[in-house]
Amino acid sequence: MKDVVITYGTFDLFHVGHVRLLKRLKALGDKLVVGISSDEFNKIKGKTSFFSYDERAEIVGACKYVDEVFAEHHWEQKIDDIIRYNATIFAMGDDWKGRFDHLEPYCKVIYLQRTEEISTTSIKSQLSQINRSELDRIQNSLHDVIEIVKAMGPQQ
Repeated sequence: MKDVVITYGTFDLFHVGHVRLLKRLKALGDKLVVGISSDEFNKIKGKTSFFSYDERAEIVGACKYVDEVFAEHHWEQKIDDIIRYNATIFAMGDDWKGRFDHLEPYCKVIYLQRTEEISTTSIKSQLSQINRSELDRIQNSLHDVIEIVKAMGPQQ
């Protein structure tokens, strides 16, 4: 019997942490299927992705460790997905530890350690700081120009 591994995620701003997680997930079995949060589901969860569902599905589907992607529309679909894909292993990052133990009657549940010091949330936070820093720099520069113009006095 071949082991089918199933996992879920938003996979926005695809990064090395995603690649490393998908590589470890694929190593658990023979096939890896990935449920990607639809844009509508993200709205329900209070999330906004930079990339659309179609773009995120294309990006994740292009990863050599992923055999198939599908849309996740709501929390409750996991049991149906496990049955549909004949999944023998359900795996998620350990930030979800304990949240999916109720799936044990359907397949083995595994929580994998996340890649330290990288997450989409931290990347978005760093990008927003860069943007704020740049904006502050521009505002300070404009303030300096205004002060120089004032110091020059009236032009004739």
